[in-house]
Amino acid sequence: MVAKFVGVYPVTRSFASPRTEALYTTMLMSTGLTFGSISALFGLSHGIVSHAQYSYLIAAVIGSALVPTLIANAFFVPRHLLPRGEREQQGAAPQPITAAGSGK
Repeated sequence: MVAKFVGVYPVTRSFASPRTEALYTTMLMSTGLTFGSISALFGLSHGIVSHAQYSYLIAAVIGSALVPTLIANAFFVPRHLLPRGEREQQGAAPQPITAAGSGK
């Protein structure tokens, strides 16, 4: 997960994303559900891991996806991209809408 974080964060910043958006994107991209579950299934089907080990591996894979997602949604949601009603509901200060409607 650290390697993915180190690889994704600079790329998101290079696209001029604000810090919170870059962290949000990085957290969501640092999950490994597909690769982790396929690797665990490969190990199970080829006798490399037992059924109990497979269960632990799948639990770890799911946990490694849930934790960054929960952290990202709790602290780094780009609230300025949410519709006005949701933004105010989540406690963000309302931003004035300009003539172009961009909110900036």
